[in-house]
Amino acid sequence: MSGVAKTKGPGDTVPAAGDLVVLNGVNKHFGALHVLQDIDLTIARGEVVVVIGPSGSGKSTLCRTINRLETIDSGSISIDGKPLPQEGKELARLRADVGMVFQSFNLFAHKTVLENVMLGQVKVRRTEKKVAEKKARALLDRVGVGSQSDKYPAQLSGGQQQRVAIARALAMDPKVILFDEPTSALDPEMINEVLEVMQQLARDGMTMVVVTHEMGFARSAANRVVFMADGRIVEEAQPEEFFSNPRSDRAKDFLSKILHH
Repeated sequence: MSGVAKTKGPGDTVPAAGDLVVLNGVNKHFGALHVLQDIDLTIARGEVVVVIGPSGSGKSTLCRTINRLETIDSGSISIDGKPLPQEGKELARLRADVGMVFQSFNLFAHKTVLENVMLGQVKVRRTEKKVAEKKARALLDRVGVGSQSDKYPAQLSGGQQQRVAIARALAMDPKVILFDEPTSALDPEMINEVLEVMQQLARDGMTMVVVTHEMGFARSAANRVVFMADGRIVEEAQPEEFFSNPRSDRAKDFLSKILHH
C-alpha cells in the first residue's frame, strides 16, 4: 500500500490502477462564496486520507461532493475509474459503493438497530433477508454493539449510534467510506469508542476519507493528511511530516492554535 498518489503530467489523465477516488479541477460555489477552488485530489485503494483545516475551509463540502450529496460547478470526480453519475439508478448504485458516516448519525428512528443495518443490503443490494441479518449481526458485533441489535436508536448513546452508523455503511461492502466529522456531535467520553472502530477499519485496509478535528486520529491512522484553508488544498503530507514540519504559514498557524491549548 504505497498511499502515494502519482503526479500527473500535462494531458495525463489516466488514473493508475490503484487510484480509487480522483478529483480533477473541482470547483463549487454557494452563491458568491467559492467553497472549493480547483481541487485536485487522488485517493489510492486502501489509503486513509484525513482532511483537516479551520472551520469554513471547505472540508465537509469536499467530502460530500465525493458521493454527490453536493453537486460541483466544474471539474470531474471519478470513483474506481467511472465518472460520478448525475442522478437516478446509477447514482443510487454509486452511493452503495461510497459509504457515508455523518456528524449526526442519520439512523432511522422508527427502525431497530438491526433493521437499520439490514435496510440498504435488502433494498439496494437486493440481499436475501436471512443473509442480510446474519451480516448485520456480525458487523454490529464487529463495532461492539451486537447486544443492542433489538433496540431503537434513541435508546442508545451517541457513541453507540455512531458505531451502528459505521456498521450500516460497512454492510454495503463499499469501496470507500466518507466520514464527515463523525465525532463532533459526541460527548468527549464517547469519542474514543468511535475512533477505535475507525482505527481498526484503517488497519483492515478500508479506503477512508475522514474530515475530523481529532488530531490524534490523524497522526495515528492517516496515510496522508490533507490540509485545507479557504476552499483550497494548501498542503498534503504524511502525518509525521505534516505535524512536525508543516510547510505553509496557514498550516503552522492552524497547528499552533490547536496543539498548544
